[in-house]
Amino acid sequence: MSLTDAILITMAGLGAGMINTVVGSGSLITFPTLIALGYPPVLANVSNNIGLVPGALSGVYGYRRELVGQGDRLKRLIPASLAGGLLGSILLLQLPNAVFKKVVIVLILIALALVVLQPTIARRLAAKGDASTRVTWPLLVTVALAGVYGGYFGAAQGIILIALLGIFIADDLQRLNGVKNVLAMSVNLMASAVFLLAAEINWAIVACIAVGSVVGGQLGATVGRKLNPKALRAVIVLVGLSALIRLL
Repeated sequence: MSLTDAILITMAGLGAGMINTVVGSGSLITFPTLIALGYPPVLANVSNNIGLVPGALSGVYGYRRELVGQGDRLKRLIPASLAGGLLGSILLLQLPNAVFKKVVIVLILIALALVVLQPTIARRLAAKGDASTRVTWPLLVTVALAGVYGGYFGAAQGIILIALLGIFIADDLQRLNGVKNVLAMSVNLMASAVFLLAAEINWAIVACIAVGSVVGGQLGATVGRKLNPKALRAVIVLVGLSALIRLL
């Protein structure tokens, strides 16, 4: 790896760490960067996933205040994310790369629609008495499905998770964003464990992305906490549209 490549990948990791902490979709910075530099898609995807794990840990630490009092909620949701991440990472190693593009475009479109409609849906659920602070089975199932997607590719996983959490759980969006960071980190950890056992890894890429994403995770937590719910939702939509444009 050249010095120029190392600098570009580290800077991409920094940007991804920030976006993953605030919204999720950072892989749409790092993954295209690796492809543009000539790395094979699967190698790039696997190395990118492992490299972003330290950044995910950094983001969770940055949002630790918002996680206070949410232990029981996380105990129920984390196993769903881990199971989904395991299945998704196995699918990545088994299915052709061409499959992912069609799937990811549909998922991002659904996620953006959920983010835009989430306030209206949440109000209607609250009016009917259906909105809850508890973890329900529909949420567990959809979080597991989001984990499958996250283990397979991961970009916009955070957008899907924050939309689901906002619809099914009656709580402050910043607190839900903290939960989203933990769940996304859980998926990345599970996928990384599978990749360590069964995939080719470029450790130079991992190191560069890890360094950048750790710094980016802390910056993202600082910026994200200062956003009000409307602003945070606007950022989510803008990042999602950017991701969609890149994929198209």
